[in-house]
Amino acid sequence: MVGAARSTLRVGQQRGFTYIAILLAIALHGAVMAAAGSVWHIAQKRERERELLFVGEQFRSAIRAYAQSGPGTQGQLPRTLDDLLLDPRLPGTRRHLRKIFVDPITWKAEWGLVKTPDGNAILGVYSLSEDTPLKKANFAPADRAFEGAASYSDWKFVYKPNER
Repeated sequence: MVGAARSTLRVGQQRGFTYIAILLAIALHGAVMAAAGSVWHIAQKRERERELLFVGEQFRSAIRAYAQSGPGTQGQLPRTLDDLLLDPRLPGTRRHLRKIFVDPITWKAEWGLVKTPDGNAILGVYSLSEDTPLKKANFAPADRAFEGAASYSDWKFVYKPNER
């Protein structure tokens, strides 16, 4: 009987050790997954920032193309973003932009508009997101004004008529 009691005691001790080892393994796995999730989130945010910079430049270039084209209408700016899709000033089809891009930060096709002082035309666009950007410096020359911006809505992609 004494041998049976010792054997039962050892099995019980081993089950306790295995249980603690499994709990530690699960906790370690959770910590690794949390760290990976954090890294993935930052990588995704950086990718969305790159996409916003690309899309903003597409809008800026389309507004520039719109302003620099058109018979006798050079310098005229679009009144709506849809004017960039199909230029109403010209007969036939003239597209300065193929589609109204979705804002990669908010995932909406809604953009803030930078208007001319009289409010009749569009000079540029910006994201409506108030999130804080990761990128704070090392912007392209056209985007130098974005350095130190507090939110994505401060990244204004504006066409400046006297710049090329």
